[in-house]
Amino acid sequence: MSGRPRHVTIVGRDAALWLTATAIAKALGPAGVSVTAVELPSQLGPASAYATMPPIETLHAKLGIDEASLLRSTGGSFSLGWNVLAPGLAPFLLAHGSYGAAIDGGDFFSYWTKARRFGLGAAFEDFSPTAMAARHGRILVPDESTELFGRTDYAYHLPAIAYASMLKTNAARLGIRMHQTIGLQVERNGDGSEITAVRLDDGEVVRGDLFVDASGPEGLLIGGSLGVAVEDWRGYFPFNRRLTARANRSGSVPAYSELRLSRDMWASLHATQAATHVVHSFAESGEGGEAVVGRASRLAELSLSDIMITSSQSSIRDKLWAGNCVAIGASACVFDPLFDLDLHAIQLGIVHLLSLFPAARDSDLEAAEYDRVLRSHLERLRDFQSALYVLAGISATVPPSLDHKLATYRARGAIAPMEDETFSTDQWRALFVGLGEIPETWPPAIEITSPDQIKQGFRRILAFVHDKVLEQPTHDHYLADIGARPQ
Repeated sequence: MSGRPRHVTIVGRDAALWLTATAIAKALGPAGVSVTAVELPSQLGPASAYATMPPIETLHAKLGIDEASLLRSTGGSFSLGWNVLAPGLAPFLLAHGSYGAAIDGGDFFSYWTKARRFGLGAAFEDFSPTAMAARHGRILVPDESTELFGRTDYAYHLPAIAYASMLKTNAARLGIRMHQTIGLQVERNGDGSEITAVRLDDGEVVRGDLFVDASGPEGLLIGGSLGVAVEDWRGYFPFNRRLTARANRSGSVPAYSELRLSRDMWASLHATQAATHVVHSFAESGEGGEAVVGRASRLAELSLSDIMITSSQSSIRDKLWAGNCVAIGASACVFDPLFDLDLHAIQLGIVHLLSLFPAARDSDLEAAEYDRVLRSHLERLRDFQSALYVLAGISATVPPSLDHKLATYRARGAIAPMEDETFSTDQWRALFVGLGEIPETWPPAIEITSPDQIKQGFRRILAFVHDKVLEQPTHDHYLADIGARPQ
């Protein structure tokens, strides 16, 4: 790569390819950077769906993707979090929003922990407008009062083929050069440290200054050509097979994902406007496909179709940026299917690539910083997934960073602050509480607040949550309203 990169070639497929291509073209096109997208065959099936995280709304806004048009064109829906059903525990809502508000200037959770020890019957989720809206089949429309209360985020359930198609159409409107190929050959410089071009199956050669690998777990550029190995994360995740399927929509569309756990498998249900998309994760046991489908169907309590079974091998690349090749999404890190973090990982890679886009020929500093920061983000996501497996009694292997977080939480309800977190302190606490972990004690400073003040604080918050939820439209009505708006 000589001088500042002027041409970026992205090799990939599906949402990873088109989000990356569009983001780079929108952000750097005006600065003279051109983008070429080399599209590999899709790995999506009719049952594939993306269960997003709330930050995707911000990325969509930057890319000029209108929310109403997105939901109309994909048949997607909103999600306020996950309803988790685990053996021996009450169902709990892991919401995309705040839980409680300050009492006497102090941390709400500390007061709730103390009150719980003395017989408080209200669950942690009862103090979350987002969780309660989801419980009552409603969407939560942010306003001034909710902004003062705390976070009221939402995410989406998006049928994956329709979403990728919409992204590709947007990329074409931007004038991004596009090629399609079934396979490719990678050409490198003399010492093999950098990629100079990719040769497509029709013989055409596509060159570039900077290459982005969005090819998925295969990592065709960063792994297949540059030979960057992976660090195995399978020890933290007991299941190595994934089934995706689809079922008919039944009744109202829930405003959440549902996660159903058992000791040796789980199923996640993502409802959209036309169907329920199911992900079933389990360990390879040698049983036939019919038996696997039967178990998935029973756990989901649905009749399944469009079934696809694939391997699920969690890992992260030893380097996320090697030479002039940057890994995005599953080319950088393959996540366990739990909580469907793939699209969020793509977004994290895009954001950090744009912030560290090389300004000169030597990009070693940018590469090192991209690797450091993105790796930290991805490890924090891994820890959140691992926490559910550990606390639900499915796995006994705990990442050291999670072990420290659990220890500080159990001691006094604190969530050890770590850089590069996606999940909020409230979400960590909601996960721990829902899985039966109540702190042993609380900070002594809250003892100065009188019991009457605490009770008044609880009543005030519960009244706000109750009234705010009743103001909200139902999820079905809100989706119907979007569908009826002029295009």
